Amino acid sequence: MSFSVVVPARYASERLPGKALADLAGKPMVLRVAERCLLSAAGQVWVATDDQRIADAVGERCPVVMTRPDHPSGTDRLQEVVTQLGLADDDILVNVQGDEPLIPPEVINQVAENLAANPDCQMATLCEPITAAGDLFSADICKVVFDNRGRALYFSRAPIPWDRTAFARDRERLGDGQWWRHIGIYAYRAGFLHQFVNWPPAPLEKLESLEQLRALANGAAIHVAPACKDVPGGVDTPEDLERMRVLLRGGAHD
Repeated sequence: MSFSVVVPARYASERLPGKALADLAGKPMVLRVAERCLLSAAGQVWVATDDQRIADAVGERCPVVMTRPDHPSGTDRLQEVVTQLGLADDDILVNVQGDEPLIPPEVINQVAENLAANPDCQMATLCEPITAAGDLFSADICKVVFDNRGRALYFSRAPIPWDRTAFARDRERLGDGQWWRHIGIYAYRAGFLHQFVNWPPAPLEKLESLEQLRALANGAAIHVAPACKDVPGGVDTPEDLERMRVLLRGGAHD
């Protein structure tokens, strides 16, 4: 099983402009992400960006694909990479977000392997348990429910599933093993990306601001599995950036 990794990275982040170039223990964040990806079993890793500053920051460490500046999402940028490189429809690509500087390489391998092992799925992604009520009820954390075969049933910012009996008494205590946080890493077959970008945004996608709901709305199957290793999380806010700097100072990159 072979696969490639693409790291979409843009400069104009809404909540933290320029975060792809934010310094993390002497290296720009996008370079740290690329280096984690290079530790995976991927046959090739590319950074996809529309900004020369990001391309310069990556330097010779990882190849860069320059893309258009008008992409509405990282998935659209990924599809342009597929087109530029002329990848075959059955090639597997893993989309690693450019704000995950501590993404475990084992997790990258896992999501690619899961897609390869499930030919009836067009996408694969990962999740991790939610154990704190504050996370379950936070609209900033995407939740996922899936069936016995590991196929996604729904993604939501709302607390799903809803424990009707327990939550009527106490919303601060969670039972065991019922709630899952979606981890924003995806594996795709290259041909599926050409379909995806030609579908209009789905009503549920626009309502929840969750792009993966477009795939479900159009009948695509998304494989979901618990991540094989803890994922420290990405960088969306100045607080996240400082947390990541603390982790790196503590040797989390070793």
